Amino acid sequence: QVQLVESGGGLVQPGGSLRLSCAASGFTFSRYIMRWYRQAPGKERELVATITKTGDSTNYADSVQGRFTISRDNAKNTVYLQMNSLKPEDTAVYYCNARYFTNAYWGQGTQVTVSS
Repeated sequence: QVQLVESGGGLVQPGGSLRLSCAASGFTFSRYIMRWYRQAPGKERELVATITKTGDSTNYADSVQGRFTISRDNAKNTVYLQMNSLKPEDTAVYYCNARYFTNAYWGQGTQVTVSS
């Protein structure tokens, strides 16, 4: 059974940091490009960060460039999103996504709230 389980969300003050994790099971993790998306209330789901199968290349949305870092550990079947200098506009549900050709899987999401 394919599973993507996100964790690490929560409430943080502006300027703070959080580290999200997404644990994968039920498929060959190392074959999949991994992405983090987010969706704020009333807005469309937005691509935040992408990492290649081996982790040798990453890409970020302009809104998070320089503040967020995506990484992966293929031995642990886990992808991470380190979020620093958080802003209120980063408040959203964060989802991890796995894609390999036409196969695509989603996690259930983890809430991140940035507020004082």
